[in-house]
Amino acid sequence: MAAAAPTTIDLDVSSLAPDAVTVDTLARLQLAARRVGRKVRLREASDELVELITFCGLRDVLGVEPRGQAEQREQSLRLEEERDLGDPPV
Repeated sequence: MAAAAPTTIDLDVSSLAPDAVTVDTLARLQLAARRVGRKVRLREASDELVELITFCGLRDVLGVEPRGQAEQREQSLRLEEERDLGDPPV
């Protein structure tokens, strides 16, 4: 009895350039895989590539998996201006 083919193909994209050509190629690869009943899951994508894929609206379509350990990001500091309510608007 032959072994069943995997339905999901894991692809390490850590060495790919974060550019439009890469996103286009990955989208075409995903489309080809889906046509034969498979799907591609992207592993180890750089933050820049994930941002570009997200910007293109393809994060869910391309199956981007988060990196191993999420980095702790500093919260952005918000500047709040204080003024007296009696101050006229500028």
